[in-house]
Amino acid sequence: MSDILDELQWRGLVAQTTDESALRTALADGPITAYCGFDPTAPSLHFGNLVQLVVLRHLQRAGHRVICLVGGSTGLIGDPRPSAERALKTKEQTAEWVANIRRQVEPFLASHGENPAVFVNNLDWTAPLSALDFLRDVGKHFRVNHMVKKEAIAARLNSDEGISYTEFSYQLLQGLDYLQLYREFGCTLQTGGNDQWGNLTAGSDLIHRVEGASVHLLTTPLLTDSSGEKFGKSAGNAIWLSAEMTSPYAFYQYWVNVEDASVVTLLKVFTDRTREEIADLERQVEQEPFRRAAQRALAADVTTLVHGAAATAAVQAASEALFGKGDLHALDLATLRDATAELPGGEVTVGMSLVDALVAVGLVDSRNAARRAIGEGGASVNGVRARDAEQLILEEDLLHGQVVVLRRGRRNLAAGRLTSTS
Repeated sequence: MSDILDELQWRGLVAQTTDESALRTALADGPITAYCGFDPTAPSLHFGNLVQLVVLRHLQRAGHRVICLVGGSTGLIGDPRPSAERALKTKEQTAEWVANIRRQVEPFLASHGENPAVFVNNLDWTAPLSALDFLRDVGKHFRVNHMVKKEAIAARLNSDEGISYTEFSYQLLQGLDYLQLYREFGCTLQTGGNDQWGNLTAGSDLIHRVEGASVHLLTTPLLTDSSGEKFGKSAGNAIWLSAEMTSPYAFYQYWVNVEDASVVTLLKVFTDRTREEIADLERQVEQEPFRRAAQRALAADVTTLVHGAAATAAVQAASEALFGKGDLHALDLATLRDATAELPGGEVTVGMSLVDALVAVGLVDSRNAARRAIGEGGASVNGVRARDAEQLILEEDLLHGQVVVLRRGRRNLAAGRLTSTS
């Protein structure tokens, strides 16, 4: 337990702590109980939440007790954003998302054995409170002049839109969570993203005022690329942990395409690889960047963490097969759909000439260009080089009866999707 804070710092998982020396002593003298909360603001957790799950995993593996809180009550209110008010979700939708996220987080933490993770929903202790009890027992300990200095609150107060009393009260609810977990489980550490520092201190301050005790906070840094852009976005879309919202194939490809300047940082944050393994991958980035060994290791490890080893093997096979290093016919339908969904393409029909198909999917801009590509050996159908300009798209060319993968040159791929001939 004594070196867990050093490990978290080396992995780039520590931005701020309330008192590093006191936290280090507490962790060394432990075990302690730590928690992190996840609000159901969407049907799935996303890239940023994965950082917090990784922190909890490290703490649990070091022998500390961890609590994963899903915010059934805080999700109904909404964490104030600096920009605008959140649209309130219905109680039914929030409850559904709470259940989704509970199922999603459980595999990341050990739920059995000598040190099982604890899963809680803050609606369990918030719902029974009357408004008067909440104001007397919780609100009494908060000072408005201090609350308005919180970054998100200050930004909203200075905006044209302002802030509702509902969102203004969010930090009281989060503070109550820490107090409740302190009383029930002896929880003395809360973790979260660095942008949540203001909300986190609401809990530590409340415990100090009510119980006269000092507890700890630890935040993780915001992860950005070399240009300062937040990680976790792909073509404007969030990278979700749900396979339905971001397919395992797209998830894997996101990590494979990470820039060289950031891959070592992400290996430290998201994988369990040792310092020696990461140092070796860092050397390969410097000496043989074209091999992308570090990116492939990162993609394999994180996809396995989130989706499992079988999904990782399937998407690796699909990646290889798309570029002629494997058998596209061996891919299952779901993986094939995910892989080809990312490709440009167009409609094809059984009996269409390959020349017309290459034009239809946008790999060439004319039939003459298609004939040249075929004649020069630069076109392929499902990974097999085409040699006849008169070749047709046959029924057996359609993988799972739905799609044919066409390629021009080494890396220009497109999907021909079956359309009805009638």
